[in-house]
Amino acid sequence: MKQTYTGKEKFMYLVGMFGQNIIYQVIAAGLISYYLGSVLYIPAATISVIIFIARIWDAINDPMMGTIVDRTHTKWGKCRPYLIIFPAIIGLMTILCFLNGRYTDADSTGKILIVLWAGASYIIWGMLFTVCDIPLWGITSLMTEDENDRSKIIGLARVAAGIGGLGTVISFIPDSFKGMFAGKYEAMIGIDGYTKQMAAEDTKKAAWIFTVIVVTVAATICFELAGLGTKERVPGNPEDKRGIIENFKIMFRCKPFRQILISGVIRSPLQLLMILAVPLMMYYYLDNDTANIGSNGLIIKVALIALMVFVPQFLAMILTPNFVKKFENKKIYNFYSIAGAVPYAAIIVIYFAFKGNLLSMPAVILTAICIGLATASMGGINVMQSIMIADCVDYEEYHSGFRPDGVFFSGQSFLTKLSGGIAALIQGIVYTVVGFSGANLEAINDKLRNGAHFFELDGGKYALGMFFLISIPIAVGMALSAIPTLKYAMSDKEHDRILESLVEKRRAATQEASPETEE
Repeated sequence: MKQTYTGKEKFMYLVGMFGQNIIYQVIAAGLISYYLGSVLYIPAATISVIIFIARIWDAINDPMMGTIVDRTHTKWGKCRPYLIIFPAIIGLMTILCFLNGRYTDADSTGKILIVLWAGASYIIWGMLFTVCDIPLWGITSLMTEDENDRSKIIGLARVAAGIGGLGTVISFIPDSFKGMFAGKYEAMIGIDGYTKQMAAEDTKKAAWIFTVIVVTVAATICFELAGLGTKERVPGNPEDKRGIIENFKIMFRCKPFRQILISGVIRSPLQLLMILAVPLMMYYYLDNDTANIGSNGLIIKVALIALMVFVPQFLAMILTPNFVKKFENKKIYNFYSIAGAVPYAAIIVIYFAFKGNLLSMPAVILTAICIGLATASMGGINVMQSIMIADCVDYEEYHSGFRPDGVFFSGQSFLTKLSGGIAALIQGIVYTVVGFSGANLEAINDKLRNGAHFFELDGGKYALGMFFLISIPIAVGMALSAIPTLKYAMSDKEHDRILESLVEKRRAATQEASPETEE
C-alpha cells in the first residue's frame, strides 16, 4: 500500500500555503505594484531596474537553494526544517520592506538612500522567501507516494495559493485606517511649510504600514503550520552530494523539465493581470479613493470585477486535477495556453468599443466575463505546471537515481519571481512612456483628490496604458508559451510506468533493510 498524508496534514499544509501567499501578495501587489510608486512615489523606471536586478540574482539564488534543500537530510526530512524556522524571519523582513521614506520629499542623498533600501530590502526578502518557497512546493512530492493524492494536494495547494491571492486587495484596506493617523498629521499643517497635501500623503503611508503589520503577522502564523503539521514519507538519498553546477546541468538535461521552464518564461507577462488588477480598480473605477465605492453603483461593478478575478481561477484550480484523470497532461496544458490567449486579447477590444464609457454596466459585464475566462486559464495552467514539474522529479529519479525535488521546484519558484519581474519591467516601461510615475503620479493623485476622474486625465492615456498591459502582452505570451510543449517529452503512460517502477524499488529496498534492522 502506498504511503500518503492524513487529512490533518493536508489541512495544515494548505493553511500554510495560504499564509505564504498572503505574504507574497503583500509584497507583489502591495509593495511593488502600488506602495513604491503610488505612496513613496519612486519613479516607475527605477522600480523596474530594482526588480530586474533582483530577478538576475534569483536566476543564481533559486537553484542554489534547491541544491541546499536536496542535500538536507535531517530527522524532520529535507523540506520541513526550512518551513519551521524561516516563516517568522520572512514576516519580519516583509514589514521592513515598507519602512522607507517618500522619494519626492527627499534631497538628492535621501533619494539615493530610499532607492538603495527599496532595492536591498526587496532582494533580501526575495532570498528569504526562496528559502521557504522551494521546500513548500517540494514537500508535495514527499508527503505521498500516490500519484492521484499528489495531484490532489498540488491542485488544492494552488487553490490555497489562489485564496491567498486575495492579498492583492491589500491596496483597498489602508484607507480604512487613515482616521487613526489623520489627526496627528493634520495638526502639523502650516508648521515649517508642512502642507495639506503632505499631511494626506503621510497619513496614507502610516495607514499602509499599520495594515502591513497586521496582515503580515496573521499570515506568518498560518505559514508556520506548513512545517509544524506535515510529514515527509518519500525518503531522500543521504548520498546525494550534487553541487550547483551539476544541478544546473540536470535542469537543462531533463527535456520535459526544460520544456516547461522555457514555456513558463515565455508566459511571464501573465503576471500583469494580478499586478494590475487592484491598481486598475483603484484608479479607473474608484479614482484612487475607496470612499467613492458607494456612489453610482460602483460597489456592484467593482465587486463583479473582483469576483471574476478570483472565482473562475479557484474553480479551474479545483477542477483541473479531475481533468488530469481523463486527458493527457500535455493537451490540458496547451489548451489552457492557447485558449487562454483569446479573452486577454478581447479586453483591449472592449476598451476601444466602450472608450469613455467603461463604467457602464454592459461594459463592466463584458470586461468581467473576459477577466473571468482569462483567470480561469491562469488557474488551470498554474496547477498543470506544478503537476508536470512533480512528474519531472519522478522522471529524473528514474533515470539518475536521485530525486531533485528542491532543484526542480526551485525552477517553479524562479518562474514565479521571473514572471513577476518581467511583468513589472513591462509595467514600468509603459508607465514611464505614459507618465504614470514619480512626481507626475503625485500630481495625478492630487487632482483625483480634488474631484478629477482618472479615465479623463490627459486624454485617457493612463487608462489606456493600464488596459493595454492586462491585454496584449499577456495574450501574446500565452499563445507563444504553447510552442515548447507541443511535443512534450513525457507521455502520461510513460510517467505511470516510471512511478510504478520507483514504488517497487523503494519497497524492495525497505524489505532488504528490515532483516538487518531486526538483527
